[in-house]
Amino acid sequence: MGEGRAPAAPDAVEVVLRLWLEHLRVERSASANTVSNYARDARRWQHWLAQQDISRLGEVTVPMVERYVRDLRDGDPAQGRAPLAVSSANRALVVVRQMHAFALHEGRVSQNVAAEVQPVQMPKHYPDTLTVEDACRIIDAIPTGETATAVDVRDRALLELLYGTGARITEVLSLRAQEGIGDRDMVLLHGKGDKERLVPLGEPARQAVREYARRSRPELAAKARAGVPQELFLNTLGRPLSRQSAWKVIKERAQRAGVTAEISPHTFRHSYATHLVQRGVPVRTVQELLGHAAVTTTQLYMHMNTQGIAEKWREAHPRA
Repeated sequence: MGEGRAPAAPDAVEVVLRLWLEHLRVERSASANTVSNYARDARRWQHWLAQQDISRLGEVTVPMVERYVRDLRDGDPAQGRAPLAVSSANRALVVVRQMHAFALHEGRVSQNVAAEVQPVQMPKHYPDTLTVEDACRIIDAIPTGETATAVDVRDRALLELLYGTGARITEVLSLRAQEGIGDRDMVLLHGKGDKERLVPLGEPARQAVREYARRSRPELAAKARAGVPQELFLNTLGRPLSRQSAWKVIKERAQRAGVTAEISPHTFRHSYATHLVQRGVPVRTVQELLGHAAVTTTQLYMHMNTQGIAEKWREAHPRA
């Protein structure tokens, strides 16, 4: 009787991989597409281990798994392997974890070393912001005085409010003319979920709104055909200014000021928060000023701290 091939070790990578995929198909009733995707990632893991001369899962260590994930992120140009995105590398790690967890459950390894490896952190997206100089340049480029048109005066009031309060564009466009905003130190904003908040209003914004309410809004309102709307900001037909029109106004005013950065109504909100942070305003203050429900949202802009709101704002904001 000739010598037969020695049976593979119970913790052999090829054995565990085959049994795990069968487990997914039969006992977990995973779809064919899911099994195929898992199999692809699992075989990539098997191939990487083979390159390290590892054929048994029991030989795998935590640093090996960490190095595997780093290699996936780095890629290998010599072998024509492109770097994987963070999401793809983390998905591959999930597959390794599940395969090792199955081996542990089946008694084929003594521990799941992959469980200790942390996924790659997704890069944080930080909002686009303007410099203080660019934010002020956009506003100050709008004509004032006798040469300013009704639209000029309206646009300046709009941008002063956006940058001076950090309000969402919908919050500014929902303001009512009868609220007398230009005569107050604080403006009441109606945010998401019908939540209200009072935000300090600086003199440049108050003055711009007063000028608009006195001089320009009556001129625009006179063009309304079916009664004057209650909204503060009107278009050239005497109708409420739409979000789309406000977006166009902001882009055009930025272009006229020579500011080439990507800009939207929310850019002024992000800039407002960023410029306060740069001047030491605490996170809790900015959270309340922006109307964020959770402080974690505001932490994109600053480190934790707690103090008063209006006083800190007046000390820090360039248009207070």
